Amino acid sequence: MEVEQTLVEYICQTAFDDLPKEVVDTVKKIVLTVVGTMIAGKTAEGCRELAEFHQALGGKEQATVFVNGCKIPAHNAAFVNSVTARALDFDDAMAPGMHLGASIVPTALATAEMIGGCDGKHFLTALALGSEIGARLNLTEAAYDGFDPTGVCSVFAAAGTAAKILRLPESETLNTLALAFNTSGGSFQSNIDGSLAVRVIQGWASQNGITCAQFAGNGVTGPKHFLTGIYGYYHLFARDMIRPESATEKLGEEYELQKLLFKKYPSCGLTLGSTDAILSIAEEKDLVPGNIDRIEVNIPPYAYKLVGHNFKTGDNPRVNAQFSIQYCVANALLRGSSKLDHFEEAFVKDPEIMALVEKISVISNQALDARGHTALDLQVITTSGEQLNKKVDIAPGFPGNPLTQKDHENHFKDCIGFANPPFSKEKAAEIIDSITNLEKSEDVRSLIPLLSI
Repeated sequence: MEVEQTLVEYICQTAFDDLPKEVVDTVKKIVLTVVGTMIAGKTAEGCRELAEFHQALGGKEQATVFVNGCKIPAHNAAFVNSVTARALDFDDAMAPGMHLGASIVPTALATAEMIGGCDGKHFLTALALGSEIGARLNLTEAAYDGFDPTGVCSVFAAAGTAAKILRLPESETLNTLALAFNTSGGSFQSNIDGSLAVRVIQGWASQNGITCAQFAGNGVTGPKHFLTGIYGYYHLFARDMIRPESATEKLGEEYELQKLLFKKYPSCGLTLGSTDAILSIAEEKDLVPGNIDRIEVNIPPYAYKLVGHNFKTGDNPRVNAQFSIQYCVANALLRGSSKLDHFEEAFVKDPEIMALVEKISVISNQALDARGHTALDLQVITTSGEQLNKKVDIAPGFPGNPLTQKDHENHFKDCIGFANPPFSKEKAAEIIDSITNLEKSEDVRSLIPLLSI
């Protein structure tokens, strides 16, 4: 059977009862994580402006925009909500840089609103299957080579999620994914330059996912061999380096979505290891900024290209800081933690931070490739000449070094505490309870009032 058809049958034929409990638990963590980042991200740069732009466009009042509570067409609501979910870069991710949850959760909520409701089991199933399709079509660092994995791949996850929520038949689900393939794109240059396009790309993945499902439901077709064809996904984006059949091996038995990263700190996944390393050294050695002569961080070349460049603030200081090891290390050392507040403009431009950044060098070291995607060696040389070293192979939150339940709770608390206007403890508890018991929900739209202003 062709790879494309196998994936389509998997989406259309899998039910909630077919999902292992650990997969359902992971999906609930995705929902809680993204709900938190949507709540916290409402006031981030560009979010209100994009909400007002799409509100001005008008159209059917199908789904809620959580920034301002208005209702607009579902695909546009999903766009704005996804931008908001990604804005603080505290959502889940997957190596080498794909962000799934920030697209699939807003997509599922908007689609559910559009059709007049969806029970919790079907909602969780759609999210699980969309995530799994995205995870299985995720490529390698070498294949992406500067393409943004979110823009290239997450659109499949969003499209699969929307198709499942809509209960499209197999022929239309295939066309949904095939049309989504033609929207793949996006560059990591957005991240390096510190532009708001990083979060806009996330929104496009969601918007296109719903639109493609709607087009397919109205008879619009896409290329049948969108993965395996001579000009298909595995040729154009995977550069013929990956076997297409790998996307369907042990499908339904082993779940690639279990390789998701849940972030301990609110910055790019490739900054998490260095943040954790400097915090660990500071705690163990009672290290303070005044004792620092210099810090060297050795990282693999792929990481260096994305987060190793010299830190400077541009038009979007939060994005500049999120994608800078120099900033993240300096911030953690100066403030003893890494919180959402620390990426606000006033914190980013603190002169003490800039002075400390000048003492931090980031070095590209190809030998570290052998140790993994997030490997690093961090060395602190103190003013007294002492050398303090920390090696990291797997950064916190990545597969092999999962977050604790307390870490997940702290993540949500940081998001709720950062929200403006603030959320009450009672409302936060209600959100947690609703997500914990999602499979019992008769209609997931009951979540909507909890997330709106």
